[in-house]
Amino acid sequence: MKMADEWEGTPESRSSASMSATPAGAGLVGLTSAAVALNRMNRDEFFAKLAGLDEDRTKKALWNLYWRGPAQLRERIESELDPAQDAARKRAAAEPPDPGTVLWEVRDFAELARAGAYLAGDRRVSPKERTRWRLTFRRLAADALAALRHEDSEPAEEAVALLIDLACETKRFDYFRSEDPMEAAQFVVSDAAATLWEFVRERHGFTRFATVAGAQLPRWESAYGWSRSGWGKLAEKETSLASVLGRMLRAPDAWTAFADCYLDALDQIARTQAARPASRPAYSYPDSDYRRSDRARDLAEWHSLLLERLAGSEAEDRLDRLARHPALGGPELTFVQARLAQLRGNTDAARTLTEACLGKLPGHDGFAALAVQVGAELPASTRDKLAERARQPAATAPG
Repeated sequence: MKMADEWEGTPESRSSASMSATPAGAGLVGLTSAAVALNRMNRDEFFAKLAGLDEDRTKKALWNLYWRGPAQLRERIESELDPAQDAARKRAAAEPPDPGTVLWEVRDFAELARAGAYLAGDRRVSPKERTRWRLTFRRLAADALAALRHEDSEPAEEAVALLIDLACETKRFDYFRSEDPMEAAQFVVSDAAATLWEFVRERHGFTRFATVAGAQLPRWESAYGWSRSGWGKLAEKETSLASVLGRMLRAPDAWTAFADCYLDALDQIARTQAARPASRPAYSYPDSDYRRSDRARDLAEWHSLLLERLAGSEAEDRLDRLARHPALGGPELTFVQARLAQLRGNTDAARTLTEACLGKLPGHDGFAALAVQVGAELPASTRDKLAERARQPAATAPG
C-alpha cells in the first residue's frame, strides 16, 4: 500500500509520467534515434581521423569489425581483401545448385518426414531442426526449382516432383508439428507444378511433358487446394492444376495426345489397385470405393475441360473410355456420364443419371444446374436451396 501511495504523488507528477508513455513521447524517441543515426562523419572527416592511426591500430580496428560484425559486413571486408575470390563467389552464387546434391537432400528430408522424425523420438533430427522444418522445406524447394537451369536437369525434376508429392501427403498425414503444414511453409503446389511442367515441355518436348504430367495429375490435383484449412494467404495464391493445363494445351491435337497419356496413367492406377492384395477387411477406411470417388472429385474440373474440348471431335471416343474407367467412381463419375449423354442429345439418360447424382449429393451446385437443364426431378433439399438462392437477389434489390 505504501508503494501505491508513493506512486500516486501529485497530479503534475502523474501527468508527466503519463506523457512519457504516450505515442507523442514515442515519436520524440524515434526522432532522437534518427538524429543519432545520422550523426556520423563524412568521407573527409573519416579519413582525417584514420590518418592519426598507425598501421597496427588500423588493422586492429578492421579486425574488430570483421570478427564482431554481421555476416554482410564480413563478406564486404573479404571482397575488399581478395577481389578475385569475391568475383568467383559471385559467379558461383549465380550458377544453379548441383542437381544431384539437391536430390540427395530432398530424398533425405522426405524419408525423415515420412518416418516421423520431425515429430519426435528420432535422433536423426535435432529438436531445433524440428521447429525449423518449414525453413528447410522452403530452401529445398527454392534449390530444386533453381537447379532446373542446370544442364543435367533430371535430378532436379525428380526433386521438385518429390517435394510436391510430400506436400500433397501433408493434407492427410502428420509429418510436421503444424496444424496446416503447407500454409506454414508457404509452398504453392500449383506454381511449382506449373514451373516443372513448363520446363519439361521446353527442355524435353511435348511428348515427354504429356507422359510425365499425365501421370502426375491424378496424384497431385486437389479439389480444395493443398492447405488443410482451405483459406488464408496460401489458398489465395493457389489455382487448380486443371487450369494450369488449360493454359498450356492450346491446339486440339495437344488435348488429344495429353488425354491419351492421362487415360494411360489411370489404367496404371487401376492395374495397381487390382494387383494389391486384400490384406484389410472390406469395412476398413478408406476403402477402394472411397479412393475412386475421392479421385473423381479431385479431377472433376479436369474432366469438365476434357468434355468441352473432345465432345464432337474425332477424339470423342476418349470420353467413353473416361466415363467408365475403373480408377474413378462415385457421383462425380456418374456426372461425367450424365454430361456426356446430354452433349450427345440423350436427354432421358442424362436426366436419370443426374437424379442419381443428386441422390448422393443433393447440395452439389453442378449437379443441380444440370438437373434444371435436363428437367430432372430435384430432391426437396435441392429445391429449397435453389428457392433460397432465388430469393436473395430479390431481397437485396434496390427499392
